[in-house]
Amino acid sequence: MGSTSFSPSISLSPSLSPHSSKFPNPSPNLFLRSHSSFTPLTLRSNQTRYRFKKLPSSNAPNFLVAASAKAEPLKVIISGAPASGKGTQCELITQKYGLVHIAAGDLLRAEVAAASENGKLAKEYMEKGELVPDEIVVMMVKERLLQPDSQQRGWLLDGYPRSSSQAAALEDYGIRPDVFILLDVSEDILVERVVGRRLDPLTGKIYHLKYSPPENNEIASRLTQRFDDTEEKVKLRLRTHHQNVDAVLSVYKDITVKVNGNEAKERVFAQIDAALTHVGEQRKVNSGSVAA
Repeated sequence: MGSTSFSPSISLSPSLSPHSSKFPNPSPNLFLRSHSSFTPLTLRSNQTRYRFKKLPSSNAPNFLVAASAKAEPLKVIISGAPASGKGTQCELITQKYGLVHIAAGDLLRAEVAAASENGKLAKEYMEKGELVPDEIVVMMVKERLLQPDSQQRGWLLDGYPRSSSQAAALEDYGIRPDVFILLDVSEDILVERVVGRRLDPLTGKIYHLKYSPPENNEIASRLTQRFDDTEEKVKLRLRTHHQNVDAVLSVYKDITVKVNGNEAKERVFAQIDAALTHVGEQRKVNSGSVAA
């Protein structure tokens, strides 16, 4: 007789329970549904031989065999202009969903510090004051996304890719997010956020003259401003950012979720949370239980 495989989860009709007195000490995996009828089985229980004949399909009990499939973890890309609040939202996302947070800039610095093969290649360009080629950075990102923790917990790719060529390279490696989150903040608000930023060189803490002022005059007196946190330079950076985002959106337009980033961080996260919850629910539906 050919081998018979059993589903890990089988629901039995009460009248044909394996604990019924009609069948002394049968196997708990006695019954399974095979299409519309039963497959003949020959089993032994306590040295007694039982043979169960195939029943007509019209009389076959309607057993439910369910194989629950665990949905894969979330894969998310988030993009936002300077001062869009992307860093804050990344913290909130990773806290709730447990995703591995991967920022290309941090990854590049870590690879260089670790003197990995990719890090050594990148360092050669950095020491010359040149941009690290896309193929090196894409390889770093790809290898990090394929690490066991990223595969098991899911990942949050922060601020990358920044061009259509980088996005296409990830696609070529078979890496595609479930959702592309775009923090949409008006330029006036972005400029205000950047121009008002100040750094405490003693503690490294970031303040904002309007939204997060220093606690006292002593701290206020030592605050410094980054050389590129001026209105003219931030507008130039924003122009470059918008050009890059428009190019990336051409690759991810069907999975892009625009989030109103003009609001308070709690409301911004509520929008992101709703989007990720929706994606998760859709994936559960698509990979849910299979009824036989």
